[in-house]
Amino acid sequence: MTSIQQRAELQRRIWAIANEVRGAVDGWDFKQYVLGTLFYRFISENFANYIEGGDDSVNYAALNDAAISPDIREDAIKTKGYFIAPSQLFFNIAATANTNDSLNTDLAEIFKSIEASANGYPSERDIKGLFADFDTTSNRLGNTVADKNKRLAAVLKGVAELNFGEFGDNQIDLFGDAYEFLISNYAANAGKSGGEFFTPQHVSKLIAQLAMHQQTSVNKIYDPACGSGSLLLQAKKHFDAHIIEDGFFGQELNHTTYNLARMNMFLHNVNYDKFNIQLGDTLEDPQFAYDKPFDAIVSNPPYSVKWIGSDDPTLINDDRFAPAGVLAPKSKADMAFVMHALSYLSSKGRAAIVCFPGIFYRGGAEQKIRKYLVDNNYVETVIALAPNLFFGTTIAVNILVLSKHKTDTTTQFIDASGLFKKETNNNVLLDAHIDQIMAVFDSKANQDHFAQSIPLEKIAANDYNLSVSSYVEAKDTREVVDIAQLNAELKTTVAKITELRAQIDAIVAEIEGEELNA
Repeated sequence: MTSIQQRAELQRRIWAIANEVRGAVDGWDFKQYVLGTLFYRFISENFANYIEGGDDSVNYAALNDAAISPDIREDAIKTKGYFIAPSQLFFNIAATANTNDSLNTDLAEIFKSIEASANGYPSERDIKGLFADFDTTSNRLGNTVADKNKRLAAVLKGVAELNFGEFGDNQIDLFGDAYEFLISNYAANAGKSGGEFFTPQHVSKLIAQLAMHQQTSVNKIYDPACGSGSLLLQAKKHFDAHIIEDGFFGQELNHTTYNLARMNMFLHNVNYDKFNIQLGDTLEDPQFAYDKPFDAIVSNPPYSVKWIGSDDPTLINDDRFAPAGVLAPKSKADMAFVMHALSYLSSKGRAAIVCFPGIFYRGGAEQKIRKYLVDNNYVETVIALAPNLFFGTTIAVNILVLSKHKTDTTTQFIDASGLFKKETNNNVLLDAHIDQIMAVFDSKANQDHFAQSIPLEKIAANDYNLSVSSYVEAKDTREVVDIAQLNAELKTTVAKITELRAQIDAIVAEIEGEELNA
């Protein structure tokens, strides 16, 4: 099955599940049940494959729970980070879901057991709370136990019927595609801003390539506002040939999305000892100060959110913000995220950050921070993207690329606002568009109406304005008019009009003469 066929089948199946539970579960809540069930199926199959070890004579799902020795259980937890008994596997639960009168409570106990299996082990922090948003006893599923079980069974059955073979062999990003489909169909209708937690895969691919450009090995990759983990995982997906030595690090403020990010890691076969996703406010309570520096940083932080800023007098002395001598405005934390990322960046790495365009031209504290960034030669490239690439906003955002190893003092500006393909609800970047951006990013060549490298002095003279439109002249798409030809045509037209008027006057005079003679 091709990637297009797999994606279409996934969307058809999700929509079929939605029809089964329509009217009972809010679309936004429904998203959690689909993604949670996909995760439950994946870790069940992944765990069974691990136990079976490629031996076709072993069928873990058919074994009795009592047949699993304590040694096997402990070894599995140390390796995989969790334990699932045969009777708890997705396959076995889904098989009897329609006739199980205690399905909702059985699932709740299974999820509780899986999480508890990691207690006291190094993976405890990574497993704890993974199923917190998969509330099988919630009244959102129905007022009676029977209603809850009916709808849970529909979701289990729908996910069970996804027939893509092994999860790891899929041509698509199953979890990411499911999330993207659910957000695009439900976020706007539900009035939710879920798009802020998810960077579309095509944009993620560009950001990952920018951050990892020309690096064959990085110590680790970091996203200070990681959402569902999509940006981090694009680095893994597109750079398997590169070595990410110490794994994936991220922090997320939203608890539900924090759980999705950890699920996403497992779904992409990133073992618990190769990722570290933390819950909390990155700006006020950063979790990875002792893990920096990072060779690659990717981020799509929330646009222009409020933060504590100058209300906390200690922040001006924080080593992340102190170098600029000023804090980002309390009403707009964008530049605080930029300074945070810069502080965590290694001397050999790059940070690629999605930014709200206003931070590149507004005055005040943001201008002072831009001055610090430019004067210290940290801004490698600013890229203007097309509008409507993200869910939940039509803004034409920019990508800021930071580097601490630039070889000259120019800053590159790329106008990629014309690179997109129009789809039903959103614009998308095609691989050809990404290749075009990456080619000019790599060469740093000047191209009329597309890319220009500007010396520091010119930027300083322009009040440290970093807007792409200030340096890359937009192509004039107006029709070129040949004035000489136009004048010639006008003379011919005027002559014809004069001749017509003379003919009309002659006819009128003739008619008037006939009337007088009559």
